[in-house]
Amino acid sequence: MIIESMLDNDQYKFTMLQGVLHQHPAAMVEYLFKCRTPGADFRAHVNSIAKEVSEMCKELRFTKEDLEYLGDLRYIKSDTIQFLKLFRFDYDYVNIVIDGSGDLCILIEGPWLHTILFEVPILSIVSEIYSRDMGKDFEYANKKTLEKIEIVHRLYNEEGISLFFADFGGRRRHSVEAHRRALQLFVNRCWIERTNRSTGLVGTSNVMLAKEYGIKSIGTMAHEWIQAHQALCRVADSQSMALENWAKEYRGDLGIALSDTIGLKYFLYDFDMYFSKLFDGSRQDSGDPYKYGDAIIKHYESMNINPKTKTVVFSDGLDFKKAADLARYFDGRIKTSFGIGTNFTNDFGPKALQIVLKMTKCNGQPVAKMSDTPEKGMCTDQSYVSYLKDIFDRRIAR
Repeated sequence: MIIESMLDNDQYKFTMLQGVLHQHPAAMVEYLFKCRTPGADFRAHVNSIAKEVSEMCKELRFTKEDLEYLGDLRYIKSDTIQFLKLFRFDYDYVNIVIDGSGDLCILIEGPWLHTILFEVPILSIVSEIYSRDMGKDFEYANKKTLEKIEIVHRLYNEEGISLFFADFGGRRRHSVEAHRRALQLFVNRCWIERTNRSTGLVGTSNVMLAKEYGIKSIGTMAHEWIQAHQALCRVADSQSMALENWAKEYRGDLGIALSDTIGLKYFLYDFDMYFSKLFDGSRQDSGDPYKYGDAIIKHYESMNINPKTKTVVFSDGLDFKKAADLARYFDGRIKTSFGIGTNFTNDFGPKALQIVLKMTKCNGQPVAKMSDTPEKGMCTDQSYVSYLKDIFDRRIAR
């Protein structure tokens, strides 16, 4: 079985689950799978994918040790642990089929509280089963990992620039083994607590591996948190209410706001002085990272907030060279951190799949991700996208 632990998931799924438990326990949602890689054919893999997901649902439970680990995280509350003690994956909420073109169709429908944890393990299963046929040269992958470590060390040794980054690679990894191998090398040679350098690996989004290697688990919110609020409150207020409800839940903890659910222009409008002072920073996940960083610096400066006290987390399709270039560009202007995913855990030569599982409905209503990179946007109702854009355009024009 590919997924062998309930902790083999991203931290932000657990932090969002807690918010759903406390604030929106009755919400019903829909998620759809999308493969952005042209020509990917899943006909040979669909049965294996469905079998793995079914076995995960039948076999996995949170162990006492899992719950003790989660309970030791300062922001996870005791009622969340009690809920997870009873939690089971339910395969009745999942439908996995193939269409005539070989496209994989995955639909998840059910209570948000009971479906929110499906996304990352299902994507990990899809990626691993597909990647097995794409290449298994672990010697090549290890060599590439060592080259990435060298980029981090050279930037610091030769230019005095720190590159702080976290492993965000669970959902599109080549395999669990590849994930472990890459992370082990970084923990041994580039983890800031082991090397005693102010540069390098700060943690991982994967809770299982954070526990396994004794490093920090990292993650706050994903697009679905903000998307769902489009159906849970007045659309014009959805982004600001999502941020407000996050602050209400975590009281200053986990203070990185996701900025691109409906686009940077609209985010900056909602990210007023209150939120700009309240949140530690923001995460960029689409669009031009240089323009984004310059815009957020200007935004802070317009409110007399010193941008050097704030952080930008860059996480959009990064490799280590791109991260080093961004660290160099913003050095001394704003704090930077990087979430590096596919390039961290699936660098075997052949191009890795670009796959997502995104929320498309909440309480029967369409919700949308309007990305600063158009091809990363997702909604099943284009008329709703036009409506959402119009609502926010009119709000800004007041």
